[in-house]
Amino acid sequence: MKIVTIVGARPQFIKAAVVSAAFSGKAEEILVHTGQHYDRNMSDVFFEELRIPHPKYNLGVGSGTHGHQTGEMLAKIEDVLLEEKPDVVLVYGDTNSTLAGALAASKIHIPVAHVEAGLRSYNMRMPEEQNRVLTDHISRWLFCPTQTAVDNLSKEGVVDGVSVTGDVMLDSVLHFLKIARENPEKCKIFETLGITPKQYRLATLHRAETTEGGLPAVVKIFRAFEQLPQRVVIPIHPRTRGLAEQALQQEGFRNIQLIDPVGYLEMLLLTSNACQVLTDSGGLQKESWFMEVPCITLRGETEWVETLEGGWNVLSTLETEDIVQKALYTHPNPAARGKMPFGDGHASEKIVEVLVR
Repeated sequence: MKIVTIVGARPQFIKAAVVSAAFSGKAEEILVHTGQHYDRNMSDVFFEELRIPHPKYNLGVGSGTHGHQTGEMLAKIEDVLLEEKPDVVLVYGDTNSTLAGALAASKIHIPVAHVEAGLRSYNMRMPEEQNRVLTDHISRWLFCPTQTAVDNLSKEGVVDGVSVTGDVMLDSVLHFLKIARENPEKCKIFETLGITPKQYRLATLHRAETTEGGLPAVVKIFRAFEQLPQRVVIPIHPRTRGLAEQALQQEGFRNIQLIDPVGYLEMLLLTSNACQVLTDSGGLQKESWFMEVPCITLRGETEWVETLEGGWNVLSTLETEDIVQKALYTHPNPAARGKMPFGDGHASEKIVEVLVR
């Protein structure tokens, strides 16, 4: 069996690391990197430290408007598929790379397998929501991380080819957090940044809807961070860097520490040792939940509704006072975690099992 796997963004590299390992010896996998994330700190470092097979194709698409980026990917992926003639095209998550890969395959009648199917924010203004809904409706195999995702698909009449495998991100966290903690070089991150475990908050900002208000929007968020009693460490996404640096320069914030994006192992260490996470990322709110770190999600909705139970993840508007109130006065209930809704840490093997069968 020949599988072409499409990746292009940081979260997809992390998921591919464990699924590609599960494919070893069971199928021929050809990795295609669209180039959606092309910065070394957002791309190359992940392939190196997670030991992901080197992509056979790097399409070098880079950044651009949603339409231009998706269209260029679509054309280039189609060329690869016509050359390779795979049995299956495997896509992950909800990026433009996901949709382009699924569309390219579907148009030439190659079946699509979607890992992380069935997630819904029910906010169609989000590019990610558009990508995931469209991808789900043209996929033959839909691998759902939770029962909630299965229920979401069922409401839309999608029931064939659907299975609950658990979440491949849980596989990744369980596997790579242990490796990170045993790596003295990676553990130097705290000394390098001058921070003490559990004495800082970790934040990330990258979604278009977070920054579409420009500098005033970022300043409002940073004013909240400035009022928190612990330092706020922000591995800054290339999309947000310019606005973040302008905000610091304009307002003279002293409680915010911008750092370059870090590799996955270091990010796991920073997340697991934070006293709180503040983020607009889908993946980080979930990783925080896995590691029992309280999270404030800077969005009006979340696809990962399971994380909201017991106050472990709390939604906030982007208004200064709301962020401060949620960050200071939210106290999660350990008893509310209950049964793990994200599987048993073996989602990757289950996905490979279904496809090989």
